[in-house]
Amino acid sequence: MQTGMIGLGRMGANMVRRMMNAGHECVVYNRSRGPVDEMVAEGAVGADDLADLVGKLEAPRSIWLMLPAAIVDRVIDDLVPHLSPGDTLIDGGNTWYKDDIDRHDRLAEQQLHYLDVGTSGGVWGLERGYCLMIGGEADIVQRLDPLFAALAPGHGDIERTAGRSGDYASAENGYLHCGPAGAGHFVKMVHNGIEYGIMAAYAEGFNLLKHANVGKQSHDKDAETAPLRDPRDFQYDIDVGAVAELWRRGSVVSSWLLDLTASALNKDPALTNFSGAVSDSGEGRWTNIAAIEAGVPVHVLSAALYDRFNSRNEADFANQLLSAMRYEFGGHHEKPAGKK
Repeated sequence: MQTGMIGLGRMGANMVRRMMNAGHECVVYNRSRGPVDEMVAEGAVGADDLADLVGKLEAPRSIWLMLPAAIVDRVIDDLVPHLSPGDTLIDGGNTWYKDDIDRHDRLAEQQLHYLDVGTSGGVWGLERGYCLMIGGEADIVQRLDPLFAALAPGHGDIERTAGRSGDYASAENGYLHCGPAGAGHFVKMVHNGIEYGIMAAYAEGFNLLKHANVGKQSHDKDAETAPLRDPRDFQYDIDVGAVAELWRRGSVVSSWLLDLTASALNKDPALTNFSGAVSDSGEGRWTNIAAIEAGVPVHVLSAALYDRFNSRNEADFANQLLSAMRYEFGGHHEKPAGKK
């Protein structure tokens, strides 16, 4: 099958490679030429611009967009004049599902199809495959099934869920038509919200392990310091990297994220290459907005999002104001940062 790809970043390029490995022909375009030339050297067909990409694809066309959410609409607007009725655009990036609904309806007026495909797999997708959460018209999803099957991991050696039998369903192979327009990115949005929560739980847990030796440290004895009741209770110099390795085997908290955590701690136990300023690319915010609108409590997911804000010093003014209020009502002076 032939398909187009716009955006050859960390995921787009490897998705092209995986589809080509499965025998599909890929026509590729990127704003900067270097990634295009690299993919051409590996067997893809290069395009000089959007019009050239469309011209090199046979109708009905399918064109993937692996782009930052902020520029997707602009690229679609530039692309549409070159398309023909029956063509399909596939947004495989991280997009707010409400934008998908708007795009689907707008493109349908021009007899164009639109699929939203939440894509999980990151930089490991070429090797492991991509988990695909698909929204859009069922007949279009079915027509493009060979592309999704090529990108997905397949059932691999994962033990089958008890009670399942017969042919493997697409979900067991790592891709699923989740529903009409927006459903794919809705599921991916919640997926990423859960990811925020799991990552935060690991980070907080390992941080507590790292501080299990707080009883060995000296502490100020003054009105501004909460006393450690019994230092004997915190005399443990725990090797957190070894614990991560331990938990990978037979533990109920084992996971791929824990595998990656163990790898990071093994490479750099002090994590000296990281400042701790954690970005959020939108999905955690969208998850919380959806939860508020649906009236669904998501305590863990919201706390994980706010923790990322805090990591980027967005709470500094609030903390300064707290200190100011303590000084105003009680004459409390701030202790130097890092003092206990």
